[in-house]
Amino acid sequence: MAEFWNDWGYCAYLLAALWAFFEGETFVLAASAVGAVTGAVDPWILMFSVWIGSFLGDQTWFLLGRRYGPTALRRFPNAEAKVAGATAMLVQYGTLFVLSFRFIYGVRNVAAAACGLAGMDRLRFSILNFIAAGVWAASFVAAGWYLGAWIGAENLFHAIAGGALLIVAFFLGRRYLRRRRRAVAAAG
Repeated sequence: MAEFWNDWGYCAYLLAALWAFFEGETFVLAASAVGAVTGAVDPWILMFSVWIGSFLGDQTWFLLGRRYGPTALRRFPNAEAKVAGATAMLVQYGTLFVLSFRFIYGVRNVAAAACGLAGMDRLRFSILNFIAAGVWAASFVAAGWYLGAWIGAENLFHAIAGGALLIVAFFLGRRYLRRRRRAVAAAG
């Protein structure tokens, strides 16, 4: 990753913003950890890049949910349960929900769309989203930076690879357990 940053320069920060547009926690952690070890990544530029990318991504999902949400729900019935859960949390927790949903893995894009679908005020969502994106960006850049400094250059690759393997194992295990529960439920 350090080579990537050295080769691409400031364009690498645009990629970080694009990555954060969709999700990006792992990428931000890895990039900032590499920056701490090699000095190839400026943490302030990285933070600003992913802040803007994350903010714009959630604004896009909000607007898509507002404009196309009801039609999309009719087309994708599986998404309806996720949106219903996010909408229930939005109704119950309001501001706190918008400030925190990006920290809940797998909820971010659906939650922003649910806010649009629920008819949340555009200005209110934009302000809360901007604040939340900043807190998210600062948190993950700082966590990655301190993790990289703590682990050191020699162990950084092993830590990232081990973390990636744990994440893959978690999702594969979860998928296996879900399939097994469905099979048991269908048989019983």
